[in-house]
Amino acid sequence: MSQDRSVQVGALSQIVMYGALILMLAMGVRATAGIFMTPMLQEHGWSREFFSNVFALQNLAWGAGAILMGMLADRFGGGRAIALSAILYAAGLAVTRYATTTPELVVGFGLLVGVGQGGTTAALVMPMISRAVSPLARSAALGVANAGGSLGQFLVVPAGQLLIDVFDWHAALLILSASIVTIVPLALLMAGRGRSVAAPAQRPNEAASSSLWGAIRDAFRQRSFALLAGSYFVCGFQLAFITLHLPAYLLDNGMSARHGAMAIAVIGLFNVIGSFLVGWLGARYSNKMLLGWIYALRAVFVVQLLLMPVSPFSLYLFSAGTGLLWLSTVPLTMGLVGQIFGLRFAATLGGFVFLSHQIGSATGVWLSGRSFAASGSYDTMWFASIALALIAAALAWMIDERPDRGRSEPGGAIEPQRAPAA
Repeated sequence: MSQDRSVQVGALSQIVMYGALILMLAMGVRATAGIFMTPMLQEHGWSREFFSNVFALQNLAWGAGAILMGMLADRFGGGRAIALSAILYAAGLAVTRYATTTPELVVGFGLLVGVGQGGTTAALVMPMISRAVSPLARSAALGVANAGGSLGQFLVVPAGQLLIDVFDWHAALLILSASIVTIVPLALLMAGRGRSVAAPAQRPNEAASSSLWGAIRDAFRQRSFALLAGSYFVCGFQLAFITLHLPAYLLDNGMSARHGAMAIAVIGLFNVIGSFLVGWLGARYSNKMLLGWIYALRAVFVVQLLLMPVSPFSLYLFSAGTGLLWLSTVPLTMGLVGQIFGLRFAATLGGFVFLSHQIGSATGVWLSGRSFAASGSYDTMWFASIALALIAAALAWMIDERPDRGRSEPGGAIEPQRAPAA
C-alpha cells in the first residue's frame, strides 16, 4: 500500500512539474513583448499605437483560443490541446520574425501567437492539475505551477534582452520560437502521467456532469461567474499595459532598456514568492478575500510609482511589490471556478473567464496606445489602473464561493475541504 502511495505521489509531483515548465516557457516568452517593441518599431517604422493594437488583437485571440482549446481539452484531452497550441505559438513567433508588412504582423504576432498562448497557459494547465490533485492539496499545487510562469518571466526576459544585445531581435525571436516547441513533449508527458492518477473526490463529478453546453448555460446564470469575470478583466487590463509599456515608460523617463527588462524580470522573480504564498494561504483562508486584497494592494504600488521620482530604487520597489501580486490572481481565480462550478468542464469555463481577462488586456493595451498618441504620456493609464484595481477588489469580495447547488447535475461542484483536526 505504501509503495502504491509513493508511486501516486511521484506521478502527481511530475504532473505539477510538467505544468510549471509549460507555464515557465509560455509565460516567459509572452513577457518579452515589451523588449521587442522598440527595436521592431525602429526597423519597420511602425508606431506604438499600431503595435499596441496588434498586441490588443493578440490578447483577444488568446482569450478566444483559451475557450477553443479548452473545449478541445475537455473533449479530446488536455495534452493534445496544449501540444497543438504550442505549435501555433511557435509558428506565430517565426512569422513575426519575417514579417515586413502590417498584415503579416497581424497574422503572426496577433492571431497565431494569441491562439497559441490560449492553450499553453493557465486556462488549460490549471484544470489538468486540478483534476489530478485532491482538494486538500489543490491550492498548493496550483501555487507551485503558477510559480513556474513567474520564474519564466524572471529568466526569459533578461535572456531575451541578452539575445537581442548579442545577436539581434530577429535571431532572438527564432530562438524563443524554438523554445516554445519543447512544450509539445512536456504536454504529452503531463497528459500521460495524468491518466495514471485521479483524485477520488473528482470521480463522482466526472460521472454526474451534464453536457458541455449545459454547464456553460448554468455558469452564465450565476452572479459569481460574472463577478469572477469582471475582476479578471481588471487583472488583464493591468498586466498587459505594464508588460508592454513599462519598458517604454522608463525609456521616456531617462532610464535604459536594460532597466525595463530587469523591471519585468524582478516582477517575475517576486511573483515566484507570491505564487507560493498564495498557494499556502489559499488552503487556509477564503480565496475570494485573498483575491480582493491582491487587487487592492496593486493600487497601492501604482500610487507609489507615481508619487516617487522615477529612479532605480522606486522602479524596483514597484516591481517587487507588484511582482508579489502579479500572477497570484491566477490560481485563486481558476481555483474558484473549479470550487464553485466543478471540474468536469473547468477548462472550458475557465476559458470563458479568461476571455474576460483578455478583453481587459486588449482594452488596456489599446487605450494605452491611444492615450500615448494623444497626450505623449501614460499618466491617464496609471490613474485608470488604480481606479480599476479598487473596483476589482470590491467585485472579488462579493463572490459567493460556496459550491453551486443549483447546477443541472448533482454533485457537480467541489465541496471545499479542510484538513482534519488533530
